[in-house]
Amino acid sequence: MSQAEDMRSDIPGENRSAMVSTGSAETAVGPEAGEPEEDIVSLGSDDSEGLNGSDADETDEATEPGERSEDDGLIDLADLEQEGEIAADYVEGLLDIADLDGDIDMDVEGNRAVVSVVGATLDELVGRRGEVLEALQELTRLAVHRQTGERAKLMLDVGGYRARRRDELTEVGRDAADEVKRSGTPKALAVMTPFERKVVHGAVADAGLRSESEGEEPNRRVVVYPAE
Repeated sequence: MSQAEDMRSDIPGENRSAMVSTGSAETAVGPEAGEPEEDIVSLGSDDSEGLNGSDADETDEATEPGERSEDDGLIDLADLEQEGEIAADYVEGLLDIADLDGDIDMDVEGNRAVVSVVGATLDELVGRRGEVLEALQELTRLAVHRQTGERAKLMLDVGGYRARRRDELTEVGRDAADEVKRSGTPKALAVMTPFERKVVHGAVADAGLRSESEGEEPNRRVVVYPAE
């Protein structure tokens, strides 16, 4: 069995239905590739927190069966470091298959492992609006799950994309909130990924307004509402 076939064998059958090509590498997109963020975010809610690094992913999802939670006291640094090492090895293998260069950094931020590919220009691993990056992240999470038996919440970044996009979207959320405050009418924003919506929700909440996600994937968007 080739290395590529072995990697694809990590993906459960129901997650092999959609494939995204990145050069000579293939990544699988499963049903959880865009995990839903909370639909309603208002000032002071838990979902407006964690957007400054440690929980900058697309969601503050509740614990699901098989997932460790901090309340259970089951997440520790060693577990997160192990997830990071598994994820880093897996991503390195994908880079080798695609014949792409890049250094891999590992870190632990808050309650998740963070794996970053840095160094080279790797736009093909980010894709339009980060869609390829989201697929790669889900594939990496599945690989970690296969080895640990636990549902991973690790975050994958490529070339600092998430940090740059977070800054841009924070400004989008602030501008939308300012406009809604002036006009007094709701404002619908452009279609966004779960990660993008999460950041905008946080920015709107910080501005003291309420926002909701409306529509169905892949055409889901944030709507900002005036204060009641």
